[in-house]
Amino acid sequence: MYDEPERTKRWEGGYERTWEVLKEDESGSLKATVDDLLFKEKRKRVFEQHGQVRLGMMRHLYVIVDMSRSMEDQDLKPNRLTSTLKLLEYFLEEYFDQNPISQIGIITTKNKRAEKLTELAGNPKKHIAALKKTVGVSCSGEPSLYNSLTLAMETLKHMPGHTSREVLVIFSSLTTCDPSNIYDLIKCLKAAKIRVSVIGLSAEVRVCTVLTRETGGFPQHTMVSLSDQDAKPCFSMAHLDSSTGPVLTLGGYYCPQCRAKYAELPVECKVCGLTLVSAPHLARSYHHLFPLDAFRETPLEEIQGERYCQGCQGELKDQNIYICNVCQNVFCVECDIFIHDNLHCCPGCIHNQSNPQ
Repeated sequence: MYDEPERTKRWEGGYERTWEVLKEDESGSLKATVDDLLFKEKRKRVFEQHGQVRLGMMRHLYVIVDMSRSMEDQDLKPNRLTSTLKLLEYFLEEYFDQNPISQIGIITTKNKRAEKLTELAGNPKKHIAALKKTVGVSCSGEPSLYNSLTLAMETLKHMPGHTSREVLVIFSSLTTCDPSNIYDLIKCLKAAKIRVSVIGLSAEVRVCTVLTRETGGFPQHTMVSLSDQDAKPCFSMAHLDSSTGPVLTLGGYYCPQCRAKYAELPVECKVCGLTLVSAPHLARSYHHLFPLDAFRETPLEEIQGERYCQGCQGELKDQNIYICNVCQNVFCVECDIFIHDNLHCCPGCIHNQSNPQ
């Protein structure tokens, strides 16, 4: 994997201060003071993050799979191709779980050519079915990075500017057969704001290193920016609870407060006690931190006019219905349970926010 670390600011920013030093405002509201600090820090980050890697809610990703003869090597059992395609199935499921409104397309390259296995689409079943059919396909010839990237760019460059444009290359060969100067293509990819990441199954290939560096490559694995001397192998603090003893590792996550290193998240820092989590962890835990208020239970006979559930659009037949305290929309008991147990947000409120009067 070719990783070009990006220079990112320390994520904790203005949150380094403790709760004890936060002063209440004139109205005695600590929340108002905290909200003001959060707003200022968020606004500051927006202006400082220009040029850094930021993934949008809508992502368009092409996965390029090398199917040259090198994919028949058996250093990965039963061979590189079978292992890669199986792992891609797991990747697709996880990708759409984390990015439900994004799209993926798959491109294969062999015999110096490139062709689309699947077009950009948001249905994981379609891509997984295509991958399973590819398991028995023979690998031959050499790959062409130029043709593959050109094919992906022709579609991605037309995507809206507010979406992320990405290419992931799974490269096995040590060579690439290109019909033109690939370094000119790299400049075009950079101009089109297409980020290309490469997973190399063999030794490092120079053109892949340049490709990832110029287009922004993989995001940095660590929480804070590290100098070259900090990137040396070092011990993880997780070994304190392990019976196997300390192990030297190169990558990992660094506590932004005391710079202690940990191999996995989430974890509580053993040095300073700070809880370390990643952005996906926070996103999944949001509804636990700010749960949706319970809907108001009301007898059905008190409802005037049409008696339809705003969730499933079915006719209200139960004796009691449930009303959102904010948008005043009416829901049946099944929708009430689904909204609070799975959805964690009121569809009526979301509709009003997206369609203001």
